[in-house]
Amino acid sequence: MDTRDEKTVGSAQGSNTTPEYGSASNVYTHEHEKLGFWTRMGVTPESFKQRTASDDDNLLNHTLKPRHLHMIAIGGSIGAGFFVGSGSALDRGGPATLLIDFAIMGVMIFNVGKYTVLYALGELAVMYPVSGGFYTYSTRFIDPSWGFAMGWNYVFQWAIVLPLELVVAGLTVGYWNPDINVAVWITLFLVAIVIINVFGVLGFAEEEFWASILKLAAVVIFMIVGLILVSGGGPSNGVYSEYWGARLWYDPGGFKNGFKGVCSVFVTAAFAFSGTELVGLAAAESENPAKALPGAIKQVFWRITLFYIVGLLFVGLLVSSTDERLLGANPLIDVTASPFVIAAKDAGLKGYDSFMNFIILISVISIGNSGVYGGSRTLTALAEQGYAPHFFTYIDKSGRPLWSTIAILIFGCLGYINLSASGPVVFDWLLALSGLAALFTWGSICFAHIRFRSAWKYHGHTLDEIPFKAIGGVYGSWCGLILILLVLIAQFYTALYPLSAEGELGTAEDFFKSYLALPVVLFFWACGYLWKRTGWLRTSQIDVDTGRREVDWERINATRAEIAAYPAWRRVFHFLF
Repeated sequence: MDTRDEKTVGSAQGSNTTPEYGSASNVYTHEHEKLGFWTRMGVTPESFKQRTASDDDNLLNHTLKPRHLHMIAIGGSIGAGFFVGSGSALDRGGPATLLIDFAIMGVMIFNVGKYTVLYALGELAVMYPVSGGFYTYSTRFIDPSWGFAMGWNYVFQWAIVLPLELVVAGLTVGYWNPDINVAVWITLFLVAIVIINVFGVLGFAEEEFWASILKLAAVVIFMIVGLILVSGGGPSNGVYSEYWGARLWYDPGGFKNGFKGVCSVFVTAAFAFSGTELVGLAAAESENPAKALPGAIKQVFWRITLFYIVGLLFVGLLVSSTDERLLGANPLIDVTASPFVIAAKDAGLKGYDSFMNFIILISVISIGNSGVYGGSRTLTALAEQGYAPHFFTYIDKSGRPLWSTIAILIFGCLGYINLSASGPVVFDWLLALSGLAALFTWGSICFAHIRFRSAWKYHGHTLDEIPFKAIGGVYGSWCGLILILLVLIAQFYTALYPLSAEGELGTAEDFFKSYLALPVVLFFWACGYLWKRTGWLRTSQIDVDTGRREVDWERINATRAEIAAYPAWRRVFHFLF
């Protein structure tokens, strides 16, 4: 056993007081603090020069605070998929299907027992907080070729989401003034995202913090208003001026298009939850991931339960699944197809539809900004592993992965494609590239956790040496992985037999528009194999020690003892929050 192993085992027994950050991390953090304020903020010529102050392999800043991680976890993925895409899901499957599918996706992300994707990710991120986390975990614990595929899959997922969100933002403003060309708004919002990213990770984090507060406040307001409307408390000039109740669950009914309707909604739900895993990516740039990440992950359970499930419950109660407005020009990017806006208009509440529209605008800009963050960090990680051109490893003195960020921002220009006559068709194919990408990412996280635990045991380590453990262990990860495979099978079924085919076998175009992500992932996997000539890792080949963060076990054990001394009610509160 090497020196590091001895330190780690000793610390697990409370005998080591090594600082929570490694020494290399401290070196470059101190060097970063020596720079002037505006250089650290990325707005001086000096800030664009390459950072070389550390021999650490992760030169990104460690400046994110717990409040940033908490809000990224709670509101990080609430965007067009939730506010707009839920309308097309309601149209295809009905209100009961909408709840069931989103709940199943919620189980995958964060099971009611608190032990699946995000807890597995949390365990790995606290142990190995590196840039491009989930991609590097696939490379390290599964197969370098599969890691290559997952890395590029994730980069392209966000590269496509950025122009999508820009188009939605442009159409959202067009709700108030349709006479102005959407290209004007696409340009304006792209410039806004560029400005935010000039300020690096703190620019992203602060924007996400305040945008998440607005999004969550809007959803809470919608739920309160929805409860009043369902109870018949709407104004006399609105649809809900009398007791409304659950009449839409009886006529036209809770389910639509039967089992096929249930299967067809999964991809929309997956798209809506995309970005939830960003909290694990951001952990690499936090001040203290071992302390901040567990609390942030717990918040996801409440977001899924309160904001997604309860919010969509009121959507299904207030908007009929047969409402033709749900279809829109393109149900994933046409804001007039948002069931939130439709419910607001039908309520007869003056200005409330504009309020919801404004929140959608903030949300889609937020998700577009998240796309730049997630895509750029993963692209940098790919380059550091030799899976992308080396110049993408360039990190400037303000901590920005400069060329990676610029590359993702350039993809925002794809939003202009939607302005041409054939634009929507091209955009549909771009969406097909990213529609199922999140499922492959989540499945890889679960499987990487399973493989990590196996290798951890093989190399003689115990669970006591893991500072933050997924509560359900590998069983939760197996549960998440199996559920994801079932959803992929369900989506494969609807790709072969789409709703539009009315029971008949669909066309090749129908299939690939629903399932294009699979051949793309397999293509990337083949490229990775040809590039590195490496395949499946045996358990004995998995390295669980290199790059592991040293932990102050004395402080952690003291905190655990303090929690154990809490009264029962307080222990329950701590467990939940």
